Amino acid sequence: MDPKAQVRESYNRIAAAYLASRSADSADVALLDDLLARLPPRARVLDAGCGAGFPIAERLATRADVVGVDFAEVQLGLARRHVASARWVCADLVELPFADACFDAVCSYYAIIHIPREQHAAVLTGFGRVLRPGGLALVCLGAADLPASIEPYHEAPMYWSHYDAPTSLSLVRTAGFEVTWHRWIADGPAGHLFVLARRHGA
Repeated sequence: MDPKAQVRESYNRIAAAYLASRSADSADVALLDDLLARLPPRARVLDAGCGAGFPIAERLATRADVVGVDFAEVQLGLARRHVASARWVCADLVELPFADACFDAVCSYYAIIHIPREQHAAVLTGFGRVLRPGGLALVCLGAADLPASIEPYHEAPMYWSHYDAPTSLSLVRTAGFEVTWHRWIADGPAGHLFVLARRHGA
């Protein structure tokens, strides 16, 4: 099966189980506080790969105007119920259906790692396109070299693909961002790399 179709099908299938497994009290979610502190009141923020809207969009919506995008329709249905104030869009992260420079920030948790890594540069460039000059991106990327893998996840086959941490950081910089900080978060066999970066041009 095509990786994109595999990820969409599996995330739709496991929507309820995945939502039940998420916690608002974790080290990765705590990183949002630093992002929000750097934004103006009611900034416009894109949650890219938003899933069911918890806990990321829910936390963002306390201080920002949130637009969530995901291609898993069942996940979006749950998101609409959890964060009624947000706008929800069904679309692919590789082809964001938004105007240039229309967001103050982009946040993407556990989404890029499910896209074939050859497309990661295009995804990050797309984030830069929709950000205003000086806008911020908080993204979750790979921390270990994994060309492609399908493993059981909540009893469904899930696709992963990512680069190691130095390569992931290089992709962020090449996409037109200045890295503010990066953090390694323990999760899964190799953990994940979280990067806060600012789009050039402010």
